[in-house]
Amino acid sequence: MPATATAARGLVITAWSAVSPFGIGRAAFVSGIRENRPTRAPLGPDHSDSPSPDACLVPGFDIREALGRKGTRSMDRVTGLTVTAVGALLGESERNQRVGTGETAAFALGTTTGSAQSMMDFTRDSLTGDQPFFVDPAQFPNTVMNCASGQSAIWYQLKGPNTTIAGGRSAGLHALNYARRLLTSGHAESVLCGTAEEFSRSRAWLEHHSAEQDAEQDAGQAPPLGEGSTMLLVEPAGDDSQPVLAEVLAVELGVVLDGDVRSALTSCLRRALTQAEVSADEVAVVVRSGSTDRAGVDEGAALAEALGAAHGAAQLSPHELIGDTGAAAGGFQLTALLAHAEVHPAGPAGRIGLVTSVDRTGSVGCALLRLR
Repeated sequence: MPATATAARGLVITAWSAVSPFGIGRAAFVSGIRENRPTRAPLGPDHSDSPSPDACLVPGFDIREALGRKGTRSMDRVTGLTVTAVGALLGESERNQRVGTGETAAFALGTTTGSAQSMMDFTRDSLTGDQPFFVDPAQFPNTVMNCASGQSAIWYQLKGPNTTIAGGRSAGLHALNYARRLLTSGHAESVLCGTAEEFSRSRAWLEHHSAEQDAEQDAGQAPPLGEGSTMLLVEPAGDDSQPVLAEVLAVELGVVLDGDVRSALTSCLRRALTQAEVSADEVAVVVRSGSTDRAGVDEGAALAEALGAAHGAAQLSPHELIGDTGAAAGGFQLTALLAHAEVHPAGPAGRIGLVTSVDRTGSVGCALLRLR
């Protein structure tokens, strides 16, 4: 099984934020996790042609209300969610603004396609217009996968490396791994590491048809589609004045060959535990991807094999509250782990949190964090 070995020592998460179905900002997300509050709601008339009547949307999100009128006329939803999440993190403190921007601040965003709706709308206009070139040129940047990260850099003066990584539901772990590489190689002094996914008519139909083609997908158990953006501020470990929320111990990624998800993920888990010098018994909290297809079953089997069938770690399931957030799922798993630590501060010092991810395209991965 091809894999990327990615032990990550000496890196810490010092801040985070999210734009989620719970609302905008870190406080809203922590509150939703604390209350264990479901966000599934009926779709309005604007989505009357959606294949599902329900979804988990960011409540009342409007790009112009969130960001103002200047520079947002042609901004699509996934870009608006991302720019808002970056602003929420940077606006939380003067330190976040100082450390997270400037010449040495990098940006790594996990996605799948960017905005499927923008891509399809632009393509449709080229086919239905009087001439193929009768399209709105201002909409073209939205069809490019790195539009959201580019706009975030422009808005907030992020002048370091800027990267968008396609990874499906594992995109958050791919982005965290890339942040590790930027920092350990000296190409940046801090990284805003995030994920983003929008709800749209096009995404809803794509997911609907993908589920139809998956004979092992349990449609009755599948969560509704969700959306949002997560953002972490990742830095090298510094002095005692650094507001450390978690230490990144290891990130491991793998590719499934011959459909053997269980073996691929088990290998990732064992490598991560070895690299982090952590025993299975030390893992206190596990956040699974929540996949309801065969890959999700194999994910559970891999955890049982690597940690032990009787392992007593707490289990978090953010997808049950905020839905299937697609490319943002890995990011929301990480923020759910950080929110859990904030909601339950009385836990043992240095407790270990584990995030696992599987995607139907054959990507698997895991991350180990030491929570503060």
